[in-house]
Amino acid sequence: FFSILKARVTAMLSSPIVDREDETYTTETHNQTMNDGNEPSDELDIRFSHVHLYVDRVCDLSAYKEFEDSLNLFQENYDEMTAGERIDEDEQRGISLDVDVGRQIWQSITEHNNNMDDNKSVAEEFASHGRDIVKQLIAGFGFRVTGCHVTSHTSTVVVTSKDANGIQIVVSAMKSDDENSDVEEANAAVEDNDYHHFAPSNITRFYHAHSNRQGIAVLAFEVGHQCLEGIFLRYSEHHPELVPKEFKNGPVEYGDEARVFEVFAYYSGERGTSLADEGTMLRFIEPITGAANTCKLPGIAPVDASFSRCHPAFFDHWVSNVISRTGFLDTLKDTLYFTPKVDFNAGVVAAGEAQIESTVTGNTASLNAEDGSSALSDQSQIYLPINNALTEVGHVHGFLEEIGQGVQHIASRVDNIISFVQEANDRRKIFGEGFTFLNIPRSYYGVLTKEMLRKGIDNIKDPSGNKSDDVLSLECAHAILNICTAEGVLLDDSSVDLDISGSTIQTILDSKISLEHKEEYLQNREEIVVIILHSRYVNMYNLLKNHLSEQSYIAIVRNQILVDVQTDDLLFQIFTSNILQRKPQDESPFFEFIQRVCSQCVGPDGCPKKVKPGCGGFGIRNFLTLFLSIEVTKAMLAASNAKRDGKMKEYEFAKRKVQLFTDQLNESNPLLTEISEAMTKEGAARDNITLSYKEGRIEDAKVWEEVTEKEASAKSLANDLLMECNMKYQRLMRELRESQEDIQ
Repeated sequence: FFSILKARVTAMLSSPIVDREDETYTTETHNQTMNDGNEPSDELDIRFSHVHLYVDRVCDLSAYKEFEDSLNLFQENYDEMTAGERIDEDEQRGISLDVDVGRQIWQSITEHNNNMDDNKSVAEEFASHGRDIVKQLIAGFGFRVTGCHVTSHTSTVVVTSKDANGIQIVVSAMKSDDENSDVEEANAAVEDNDYHHFAPSNITRFYHAHSNRQGIAVLAFEVGHQCLEGIFLRYSEHHPELVPKEFKNGPVEYGDEARVFEVFAYYSGERGTSLADEGTMLRFIEPITGAANTCKLPGIAPVDASFSRCHPAFFDHWVSNVISRTGFLDTLKDTLYFTPKVDFNAGVVAAGEAQIESTVTGNTASLNAEDGSSALSDQSQIYLPINNALTEVGHVHGFLEEIGQGVQHIASRVDNIISFVQEANDRRKIFGEGFTFLNIPRSYYGVLTKEMLRKGIDNIKDPSGNKSDDVLSLECAHAILNICTAEGVLLDDSSVDLDISGSTIQTILDSKISLEHKEEYLQNREEIVVIILHSRYVNMYNLLKNHLSEQSYIAIVRNQILVDVQTDDLLFQIFTSNILQRKPQDESPFFEFIQRVCSQCVGPDGCPKKVKPGCGGFGIRNFLTLFLSIEVTKAMLAASNAKRDGKMKEYEFAKRKVQLFTDQLNESNPLLTEISEAMTKEGAARDNITLSYKEGRIEDAKVWEEVTEKEASAKSLANDLLMECNMKYQRLMRELRESQEDIQ
């Protein structure tokens, strides 16, 4: 599967890049900024290190290790019981675990261990809130605790995937004995703890600035030898307000482990008119030569871990919700030489009344990978997307209002996302622990329509512009659609049941088709069944064609994986439901997992292209889908709660919101496709202009310049239509909200 994906995908689209505030980004400048390694002139040796979460409670290490042992025993028993059904690892892409068999095995293990809490959790409906994030990572993704540090007042564990150089999640909490103790006494206590980053004062300060909420408190980077002093000097000169008193005199050295420097990430408002926001921190670690620990955070003691099934995972980008996007951009440029790579400006990312702006900034790493595995594990390319709200509704605004500025989500790369997500979903159902994922409307993947039945799969959009022969008459197509609806082949949203077979569909249609349409139906029966089944993933197929099997397409839809493309590169994405929630509907962070599939192709000069950092881009199609899906998920939860409580007016209101968000996604998708197609053609034309001039073919270059202008115009027109679409749904959502306010 993975080798198929890495083949060059034809007819792919790129994500639209919109205007920056100070300059216009064309495809050419975008590609240079993202990929060529020539900018900026100031270089900083920097890479992802770890993220540090502050949470309400961390269990004893022994409890986590006992849980891990039970999971490893489960895998041994499961493999033994299903040995005759197993296939090679490389062929297991997207293959489900047998949930029923898995539950029986897990029940026997937990009963033997007298752990009735785990039995109970499997039987109950899964809720994302009120969970131990460490247990979620262990059970859901197969991660393990590989490090720890304990002081008199705090407990810390390090959770990682099986790759020693991959994702590292540090989790700290005040000890439960200190919950009712004197806070000032706890904050003042150093005693056996000589490491500032484990002091209880950090946790209390973050909670105070973060509306007393758990969260992703620290983004940590590893820097090269002699880089730390320069970072300290630049912060001291340009942004002294962001330097905490503990680091005013410079980085802190911890023996032969590392030197550490920490700063506040954001200003509380605009730069120059506000103080530091004392919530989120940036941490810079300069390891001492010869430091052996995989986790470079000083004080972390290694812990033995046994991994059963676990995909390696590596950081890809870290996203912040802030008040001043430009202020944070300027700070990172002044101190780390980070420069903007991609902008999604006002009006492009919108869900109903909610609108945001977003900029992806970062360094320009000198990645020169020859293969996809090197690009997967590389941690030297830093991308930091930064969001700010433009309206007083929606997720980003709600996040800022409810808990303040902070890290919205952490995105990590995996080697095969279909297998990764399928296993995560199966693990949750078996163990009653792990993660759920955001609800993606089925219309994102494809729904069955009369037009599809009438025209057929390949003739809905005839590339030649000529009318193709219809498969069915409009009347027969209408009759078949009605049968599919009445017999449960179609779900409420007009999508086809993922578990239904072609033979079942044929049996239903054979028995229900009227005499009036029977002859026409029988003449086209085989193609009709194919059309109905194909509609489940038709939008994905239009992007990727025959480069994926039907099984892989169905796995993508079933697991609600997003797909986007940029020139010849693919981007697969999925977002977990909120983490670190105490109760439903609390604003909180989440995780993202992605798979970047870099094309194996040649450039205009005929030479093989190197694997690019960040190949596949950041997916405006998926960015908009994420934004809409967050709002859909919130509205669906509100509808469920209202129905449960018998509040039917609120239930109908929430259902209308879900429908409007879904309609906006459906209307936006074709426009995003037009933008992407124009961007791809524009980029190819610019490459041909460069090559034509290089080879002295002046007339050819002029022809390609005309193509560039044509596609730029098409892109601009589609961008305008997208803005109009967003404004339309902004008006419709406002009218819906105001009508609800009038009723109340």
